Amino acid sequence: MKAARLSLVDVLSLGLLGIRTRRLRAALSALGIALGIATMIVVTGIPASSQAALLDKLTALGTNMLRAEPQPNQTPPVVLPESALGSVGRIGPVTTAAAVANTHAVVRRSDRTDPQDGSGLSVLAASPGLLAALNGSVQSGRFETSDLPVVTLGYVAASRLGIPSLVPGQAPPVVMIGTTWYTVTGVLAPMPLAPDVERAVLVGWGSAKRFLAFDGHPTVIYVKSREDAIGDVRAVLPATLNPELPGLVQVSRPSDALAAKQATQTAFSALFLGLAGVALLVGGVGVANTMFISVLERRREIGLRRALGATRGQIRDQFLTEAVALSGLGGIAGTSVGVLVTLGYATYQGWPPVIPPLSVVGGVLGALVVGVAAGLHPSLRAARMPPTQALA
Repeated sequence: MKAARLSLVDVLSLGLLGIRTRRLRAALSALGIALGIATMIVVTGIPASSQAALLDKLTALGTNMLRAEPQPNQTPPVVLPESALGSVGRIGPVTTAAAVANTHAVVRRSDRTDPQDGSGLSVLAASPGLLAALNGSVQSGRFETSDLPVVTLGYVAASRLGIPSLVPGQAPPVVMIGTTWYTVTGVLAPMPLAPDVERAVLVGWGSAKRFLAFDGHPTVIYVKSREDAIGDVRAVLPATLNPELPGLVQVSRPSDALAAKQATQTAFSALFLGLAGVALLVGGVGVANTMFISVLERRREIGLRRALGATRGQIRDQFLTEAVALSGLGGIAGTSVGVLVTLGYATYQGWPPVIPPLSVVGGVLGALVVGVAAGLHPSLRAARMPPTQALA
């Protein structure tokens, strides 16, 4: 007589039978795998969030920034071409480029002060993308680089000129640059990447040409590029800025923070893999233990089903389905708990919440794989059990 084939619905029903009839044990078994998966999510998500916060701080140190300028103390002085900034923008990996130029003008708080006393401050012509290139920000007012006689003060420059901040609703202060009165439109926040900009007043490129007899040649060019290409950009930058005399252009080396950032990423990746493996192993051992005990306790059930005509394959599928169902339920529950805990802790610490997608997908799929691995041997053992021995 040919054995009847069980449909998928019947296999699922039989597989869930043990879970429904032994709910407490099933809940404890699912809890074991859930804790393992939740641990995997937490131990990968929290370090990933911490890593993201650390990498943001390292990035703020200018890991992807280069500074290019002519070699000093040359006779005659080296001058970058006016088209230098536009040429840099055509380098593929470059994301941001900006320039400043010393106008050699003197800034004064009043026309009553000594015309030669500039308080140790420089007047720089600035291109529009300067703040983006230097990770800078405005403390008060706004950063403006128009052709009008307006100026933005660096953090130190504002203090020396007695204009620490701009008060909304009040008339903006003015300073004299050369023989022209400039309206102060903003004060910059501290810029640790460019102390020289902190001690400068910034005017627009066109404004410097119009009012300060600026010749249009940049003095310093700041470049930001993709971190993986920072070395290549540094190599081609001198020839790009000054094709005629590339050897007279000096370019800063990449920040030491870039090496620290790369080392941090490697260390965290290794940590993630190790912790995830341990968590999955713990959950798998728990499911395997539960399934072995289940087979031993249900020997009579196995023998009775075999005596009534159930095949070895059907017995195997029943216990394997039960193991996978236990692991799947635990995986879903553990993933949900792990994500919520990670989001809550990262938010509490003020970190950017980061949930590695691989850990979320791997949490559920890993639980299923663990369920198959943990339930395979017990299900095969149940299938090989002779009916007479099982009933005895």
